[in-house]
Amino acid sequence: MTASNTSNPPHTSQTSNPTPVFSLQRGSLPLLISIPHLGTRIPDDIAATMTPVAQRVDDCDWHLDRLYAFAARLGASILAPVYARYVIDLNRPPDGANLYPGQDTTGLLPVDTFEKEPLYRDGHLPTDAEVARRRELYWQPYHTALADELAALKAQHGKVLLWEAHSIRSRVPRFFEGRLPDFNLGTSNGASAVPGLADELAAIVEQHGAYTAIGNGRFKGGYITRQYGQPQQGVHAVQLELSQITYMQEQMPYAYDDVLAARVEPLLETLLKTALARVAGS
Repeated sequence: MTASNTSNPPHTSQTSNPTPVFSLQRGSLPLLISIPHLGTRIPDDIAATMTPVAQRVDDCDWHLDRLYAFAARLGASILAPVYARYVIDLNRPPDGANLYPGQDTTGLLPVDTFEKEPLYRDGHLPTDAEVARRRELYWQPYHTALADELAALKAQHGKVLLWEAHSIRSRVPRFFEGRLPDFNLGTSNGASAVPGLADELAAIVEQHGAYTAIGNGRFKGGYITRQYGQPQQGVHAVQLELSQITYMQEQMPYAYDDVLAARVEPLLETLLKTALARVAGS
Protein backbone atom coordinates (compact mmCIF):
# COMPACT_ATOMS: atom_id res chain seq x y z
CA MET A 1 0.00 0.00 0.00
CA THR A 2 1.72 3.17 -1.14
CA ALA A 3 1.19 6.47 0.56
CA SER A 4 -0.36 9.54 -0.98
CA ASN A 5 1.34 12.91 -0.92
CA THR A 6 -0.32 16.21 -0.10
CA SER A 7 -1.81 16.57 -3.56
CA ASN A 8 -3.16 13.04 -3.94
CA PRO A 9 -6.55 11.73 -2.79
CA PRO A 10 -6.94 9.29 0.12
CA HIS A 11 -5.87 5.69 -0.34
CA THR A 12 -8.20 2.97 -1.38
CA SER A 13 -8.00 0.01 0.95
CA GLN A 14 -6.60 -3.14 -0.65
CA THR A 15 -9.65 -5.23 0.17
CA SER A 16 -12.96 -5.71 -1.58
CA ASN A 17 -14.02 -2.24 -0.44
CA PRO A 18 -13.68 0.16 -3.42
CA THR A 19 -14.00 3.32 -1.32
CA PRO A 20 -11.01 5.11 0.25
CA VAL A 21 -10.98 4.37 3.97
CA PHE A 22 -8.10 6.60 5.11
CA SER A 23 -5.76 9.37 4.02
CA LEU A 24 -2.03 9.51 4.63
CA GLN A 25 -0.01 12.65 4.10
CA ARG A 26 3.71 11.98 4.38
CA GLY A 27 6.16 14.46 5.86
CA SER A 28 9.88 14.80 6.52
CA LEU A 29 10.03 14.55 10.34
CA PRO A 30 10.23 11.36 12.44
CA LEU A 31 6.67 12.15 13.54
CA LEU A 32 3.38 10.44 12.67
CA ILE A 33 0.16 12.02 13.90
CA SER A 34 -2.70 9.51 13.91
CA ILE A 35 -6.26 10.86 14.26
CA PRO A 36 -8.32 7.65 14.42
CA HIS A 37 -11.63 9.24 15.44
CA LEU A 38 -11.69 12.05 12.88
CA GLY A 39 -13.94 10.32 10.33
CA THR A 40 -17.60 11.31 9.95
CA ARG A 41 -18.94 9.15 7.11
CA ILE A 42 -21.19 6.11 7.59
CA PRO A 43 -21.68 3.77 4.60
CA ASP A 44 -25.25 3.57 3.35
CA ASP A 45 -25.64 -0.14 4.11
CA ILE A 46 -24.61 0.40 7.74
CA ALA A 47 -26.59 3.64 8.10
CA ALA A 48 -29.73 1.73 7.06
CA THR A 49 -29.49 -0.34 10.27
CA MET A 50 -28.89 2.63 12.54
CA THR A 51 -31.02 5.16 14.40
CA PRO A 52 -31.25 8.80 13.29
CA VAL A 53 -29.01 9.82 16.20
CA ALA A 54 -26.10 7.99 14.57
CA GLN A 55 -26.13 10.45 11.67
CA ARG A 56 -25.08 13.24 14.03
CA VAL A 57 -21.80 11.42 14.74
CA ASP A 58 -21.76 13.29 18.06
CA ASP A 59 -18.72 11.45 19.37
CA CYS A 60 -16.39 12.42 16.55
CA ASP A 61 -13.02 14.03 17.36
CA TRP A 62 -14.09 17.11 15.45
CA HIS A 63 -11.75 19.31 13.41
CA LEU A 64 -8.46 17.85 14.60
CA ASP A 65 -7.10 17.82 11.06
CA ARG A 66 -7.66 21.57 11.00
CA LEU A 67 -6.19 22.09 14.47
CA TYR A 68 -3.09 20.05 13.62
CA ALA A 69 -2.60 21.57 10.15
CA PHE A 70 0.44 23.40 11.53
CA ALA A 71 2.10 20.03 12.18
CA ALA A 72 1.84 19.04 8.54
CA ARG A 73 3.52 22.32 7.64
CA LEU A 74 6.31 21.46 10.08
CA GLY A 75 6.84 18.13 8.35
CA ALA A 76 4.72 15.62 10.27
CA SER A 77 3.02 12.70 8.58
CA ILE A 78 -0.76 12.72 9.15
CA LEU A 79 -2.95 9.59 9.08
CA ALA A 80 -6.73 9.88 9.36
CA PRO A 81 -9.77 7.71 8.55
CA VAL A 82 -12.73 8.56 6.37
CA TYR A 83 -15.36 6.66 8.35
CA ALA A 84 -16.80 7.41 11.79
CA ARG A 85 -15.98 5.52 14.97
CA TYR A 86 -19.63 4.39 14.91
CA VAL A 87 -18.67 2.19 11.95
CA ILE A 88 -15.73 0.70 13.86
CA ASP A 89 -13.45 2.12 16.55
CA LEU A 90 -9.90 2.10 15.22
CA ASN A 91 -8.50 2.69 18.72
CA ARG A 92 -9.87 -0.57 20.12
CA PRO A 93 -8.18 -4.00 19.96
CA PRO A 94 -9.47 -6.27 17.20
CA ASP A 95 -10.99 -8.66 19.75
CA GLY A 96 -12.91 -5.82 21.40
CA ALA A 97 -11.31 -6.30 24.84
CA ASN A 98 -11.97 -3.54 27.39
CA LEU A 99 -8.85 -1.39 27.76
CA TYR A 100 -10.03 -0.03 31.11
CA PRO A 101 -11.30 -3.06 33.07
CA GLY A 102 -14.01 -2.17 35.53
CA GLN A 103 -14.81 1.12 33.81
CA ASP A 104 -17.58 1.92 31.36
CA THR A 105 -16.26 2.19 27.79
CA THR A 106 -17.55 1.92 24.25
CA GLY A 107 -16.47 -1.09 22.21
CA LEU A 108 -14.94 -2.03 18.88
CA LEU A 109 -18.37 -1.57 17.27
CA PRO A 110 -20.11 0.96 19.52
CA VAL A 111 -23.81 0.24 20.08
CA ASP A 112 -24.61 3.50 21.85
CA THR A 113 -23.38 7.09 22.10
CA PHE A 114 -21.45 8.63 24.97
CA GLU A 115 -24.89 9.67 26.26
CA LYS A 116 -26.06 6.03 26.00
CA GLU A 117 -28.43 6.73 23.13
CA PRO A 118 -28.85 3.57 20.99
CA LEU A 119 -27.09 3.63 17.62
CA TYR A 120 -28.98 0.67 16.08
CA ARG A 121 -32.62 0.06 15.34
CA ASP A 122 -34.29 -2.79 17.19
CA GLY A 123 -33.18 -6.14 15.84
CA HIS A 124 -30.26 -4.70 13.86
CA LEU A 125 -27.30 -5.03 16.21
CA PRO A 126 -24.16 -6.15 14.34
CA THR A 127 -23.62 -9.90 14.15
CA ASP A 128 -20.25 -11.59 14.63
CA ALA A 129 -20.00 -11.85 10.85
CA GLU A 130 -20.64 -8.11 10.50
CA VAL A 131 -17.96 -7.35 13.08
CA ALA A 132 -15.49 -9.45 11.09
CA ARG A 133 -16.49 -7.76 7.83
CA ARG A 134 -15.96 -4.26 9.19
CA ARG A 135 -12.70 -5.26 10.82
CA GLU A 136 -11.41 -6.37 7.41
CA LEU A 137 -12.76 -3.41 5.43
CA TYR A 138 -12.12 -0.50 7.80
CA TRP A 139 -9.96 -1.46 10.80
CA GLN A 140 -7.21 -3.50 9.18
CA PRO A 141 -6.30 -1.07 6.36
CA TYR A 142 -5.81 1.76 8.85
CA HIS A 143 -3.57 -0.34 11.06
CA THR A 144 -1.59 -1.65 8.13
CA ALA A 145 -0.94 1.91 6.99
CA LEU A 146 -0.04 2.94 10.54
CA ALA A 147 2.46 0.12 11.00
CA ASP A 148 3.96 0.62 7.54
CA GLU A 149 4.47 4.36 8.04
CA LEU A 150 6.04 3.87 11.47
CA ALA A 151 8.42 1.30 9.98
CA ALA A 152 9.34 3.64 7.12
CA LEU A 153 9.99 6.57 9.46
CA LYS A 154 12.01 4.42 11.82
CA ALA A 155 14.10 3.09 8.94
CA GLN A 156 14.78 6.64 7.81
CA HIS A 157 15.38 8.32 11.17
CA GLY A 158 16.22 5.55 13.64
CA LYS A 159 13.55 6.68 16.12
CA VAL A 160 9.99 7.87 15.62
CA LEU A 161 7.26 9.60 17.62
CA LEU A 162 3.66 8.45 17.20
CA TRP A 163 1.30 11.19 18.41
CA GLU A 164 -2.24 9.92 18.93
CA ALA A 165 -4.48 12.97 18.49
CA HIS A 166 -7.88 12.76 20.18
CA SER A 167 -10.47 15.14 21.56
CA ILE A 168 -13.58 14.83 23.70
CA ARG A 169 -16.24 17.02 25.26
CA SER A 170 -15.11 18.54 28.54
CA ARG A 171 -17.99 16.91 30.39
CA VAL A 172 -19.08 13.32 29.73
CA PRO A 173 -20.65 11.97 32.94
CA ARG A 174 -20.66 8.42 31.56
CA PHE A 175 -16.87 8.26 31.71
CA PHE A 176 -15.74 10.77 34.36
CA GLU A 177 -17.07 13.11 37.03
CA GLY A 178 -17.03 16.86 36.58
CA ARG A 179 -14.94 18.62 33.97
CA LEU A 180 -12.05 16.84 32.31
CA PRO A 181 -8.61 18.51 32.38
CA ASP A 182 -7.92 20.38 29.15
CA PHE A 183 -4.87 18.28 28.20
CA ASN A 184 -4.94 14.57 29.03
CA LEU A 185 -1.61 13.03 28.10
CA GLY A 186 -1.14 9.27 28.13
CA THR A 187 1.84 6.97 27.68
CA SER A 188 0.33 3.78 29.12
CA ASN A 189 1.75 4.66 32.52
CA GLY A 190 5.16 5.28 30.96
CA ALA A 191 5.37 2.04 28.98
CA SER A 192 4.78 3.49 25.49
CA ALA A 193 7.37 6.31 25.46
CA VAL A 194 10.55 7.63 27.05
CA PRO A 195 10.08 7.63 30.86
CA GLY A 196 8.50 10.73 32.36
CA LEU A 197 7.37 12.19 29.05
CA ALA A 198 3.65 12.47 29.85
CA ASP A 199 4.34 14.29 33.12
CA GLU A 200 6.90 16.57 31.45
CA LEU A 201 4.41 17.57 28.77
CA ALA A 202 1.65 18.09 31.35
CA ALA A 203 4.00 20.36 33.31
CA ILE A 204 4.59 22.48 30.21
CA VAL A 205 0.83 22.96 29.87
CA GLU A 206 0.46 23.90 33.53
CA GLN A 207 3.36 26.37 33.29
CA HIS A 208 1.66 27.99 30.31
CA GLY A 209 -1.07 28.99 32.72
CA ALA A 210 -4.16 29.04 30.51
CA TYR A 211 -5.02 25.33 30.63
CA THR A 212 -5.10 22.37 32.98
CA ALA A 213 -3.29 19.09 32.30
CA ILE A 214 -2.61 15.62 33.65
CA GLY A 215 -0.31 12.77 32.70
CA ASN A 216 -1.67 9.20 32.64
CA GLY A 217 -4.91 10.13 34.35
CA ARG A 218 -8.34 9.01 33.11
CA PHE A 219 -6.92 8.56 29.60
CA LYS A 220 -3.67 6.58 29.64
CA GLY A 221 -3.65 5.77 25.94
CA GLY A 222 -5.84 3.48 23.89
CA TYR A 223 -5.04 0.45 21.79
CA ILE A 224 -2.88 2.29 19.27
CA THR A 225 -0.68 3.89 21.93
CA ARG A 226 -0.29 0.62 23.80
CA GLN A 227 0.18 -1.57 20.74
CA TYR A 228 2.63 0.54 18.75
CA GLY A 229 4.50 2.38 21.50
CA GLN A 230 7.66 0.29 21.84
CA PRO A 231 10.34 2.70 23.08
CA GLN A 232 12.91 -0.08 23.40
CA GLN A 233 12.45 -0.57 19.64
CA GLY A 234 12.69 3.13 18.85
CA VAL A 235 8.94 3.82 18.53
CA HIS A 236 7.55 6.21 21.17
CA ALA A 237 3.79 6.80 21.43
CA VAL A 238 1.90 9.59 23.21
CA GLN A 239 -1.86 10.06 23.29
CA LEU A 240 -3.33 13.51 23.80
CA GLU A 241 -7.03 13.61 24.65
CA LEU A 242 -7.75 17.31 24.26
CA SER A 243 -10.85 18.82 25.79
CA GLN A 244 -12.93 20.21 22.93
CA ILE A 245 -13.80 23.30 24.92
CA THR A 246 -10.26 24.52 24.18
CA TYR A 247 -10.83 24.91 20.43
CA MET A 248 -14.46 24.45 19.35
CA GLN A 249 -18.14 24.57 20.22
CA GLU A 250 -18.98 21.40 22.14
CA GLN A 251 -22.65 21.32 21.12
CA MET A 252 -24.19 21.02 17.68
CA PRO A 253 -23.28 22.20 15.12
CA TYR A 254 -19.82 21.57 16.65
CA ALA A 255 -18.34 24.66 15.07
CA TYR A 256 -14.61 25.31 14.99
CA ASP A 257 -13.62 28.39 17.02
CA ASP A 258 -10.78 30.17 15.25
CA VAL A 259 -10.02 32.41 18.23
CA LEU A 260 -9.77 29.54 20.71
CA ALA A 261 -7.81 27.39 18.26
CA ALA A 262 -5.30 30.16 17.60
CA ARG A 263 -4.59 30.30 21.34
CA VAL A 264 -4.04 26.58 21.81
CA GLU A 265 -2.11 25.87 18.59
CA PRO A 266 1.26 27.32 19.74
CA LEU A 267 1.10 25.20 22.89
CA LEU A 268 0.42 22.07 20.83
CA GLU A 269 3.43 22.92 18.70
CA THR A 270 5.59 23.28 21.81
CA LEU A 271 4.43 19.88 23.08
CA LEU A 272 5.19 18.18 19.77
CA LYS A 273 8.63 19.74 19.51
CA THR A 274 9.43 18.87 23.13
CA ALA A 275 8.35 15.27 22.64
CA LEU A 276 10.38 14.98 19.44
CA ALA A 277 13.48 16.31 21.18
CA ARG A 278 13.03 13.89 24.11
CA VAL A 279 12.62 10.96 21.73
CA ALA A 280 15.69 11.99 19.73
CA GLY A 281 17.74 12.22 22.91
CA SER A 282 16.56 8.94 24.41
